[in-house]
Amino acid sequence: MLYYLFKYCYEVFHWPGTRLFKYISFRAAMVTLGAFAITFLLGERFIKFLLNKQIKQSHRALGLEEEKKGTKEATPTMGGILIIIATVVPTLLFSKLHNVYIILLLITTLWMGTIGFLDDYIKVFKKRDGLSGWIKLGSQALLGLLVSTTLYFHNDVVIREFPCNTLSTALTLEDTAPSRHHDIKSMKTTIPFFKDNTLDYTQVSNYLLGSSTYTYLLYMIVIAFVIAAVSNGANVTDGLDGLVASTSVIIGTTLAILAYLSGHIIFAKYLKIMYIPYLGELTIFCCAFVGACMGFLWYNAYPAQIFMGDTGSLTIGAIIAVVAICIRKELLLPILCGIFLIENLSIIIQTGYFKYTRKKYGQGKRIFKMAPLHHHYQKLGWHEAKIVTRFLLISLLLAIATLITLKIR
Repeated sequence: MLYYLFKYCYEVFHWPGTRLFKYISFRAAMVTLGAFAITFLLGERFIKFLLNKQIKQSHRALGLEEEKKGTKEATPTMGGILIIIATVVPTLLFSKLHNVYIILLLITTLWMGTIGFLDDYIKVFKKRDGLSGWIKLGSQALLGLLVSTTLYFHNDVVIREFPCNTLSTALTLEDTAPSRHHDIKSMKTTIPFFKDNTLDYTQVSNYLLGSSTYTYLLYMIVIAFVIAAVSNGANVTDGLDGLVASTSVIIGTTLAILAYLSGHIIFAKYLKIMYIPYLGELTIFCCAFVGACMGFLWYNAYPAQIFMGDTGSLTIGAIIAVVAICIRKELLLPILCGIFLIENLSIIIQTGYFKYTRKKYGQGKRIFKMAPLHHHYQKLGWHEAKIVTRFLLISLLLAIATLITLKIR
């Protein structure tokens, strides 16, 4: 909204300083600071409000040391509402609201935020287990349907090809002229570490199903799977103070960099990556998301004054997944979101091995002392803050590895 206001002020009145809102870098900095300020300033009051309403963490008997202290049970939950507000409000103020990627991410945030809120509401007020797994998966599948349909059919979702010499990294004004390029609808995505680092879903459909007719169906299934996997991965990772919020700051920052590079014609040409018109605006949303997570981490760091609940974790996972899909880097998520992946796999491995050994030997055995993985280290006697710090360092290394894929092929 402010973008349109200051654009009008610059074009009509030529007020000094209003031209700054033209630049993505300036608006990205503003939304980061704005989102952090909203979360930071509202945090104390919101925590008191939750405590007054008795919206507290539901008790789960896991046999951990923190349960004996009783500190977790008294901590308010549903703090994900703060993250959603602090992400959405600055985005509405500073972004181009007609941009298809911004609209898609706002819908994603509100959609999964609502699902997470309902899940937390049932747990806190109805004293039940929350929404069933099938309902959550169904809502993620519907979001996948919306995202895949929009990206597949919307006219603004294109990539730009240049007929100039691909060996040259210099981009002249002549190269960027409309006569020297054309925007095409393409279902290409990025494959890391390969010289020809693109994969076309149309070609995959031809290879696997024998026809390009099923490209949309294949794309929809992949997108739904990615959203469900990352969203649930963030959800199961949210078991220690500050773990999801801190790793999300690193992941969100990496995605903001990738969105900016892919949406910037000069950098995209230099790095030999896909240039995606209109994508640079997504940097604004990513920075608002990062600022919101930073502000929430102020209160969520050990010892946590507030938990994000499923309202936050499901939303965070969906945001990360949809941003990666929009910038055509969904195949990089196993690297970038390695912490979420490991946490998810630890549950799958633990459950599968237990069932296998129970069937074969009559008694189930475990690989980990407890799943997801962070509880395994708690059982080993590691302090909660130590686990979070080490997971955070691993997440930082994975983010660096993700950015390295831009050049190593």
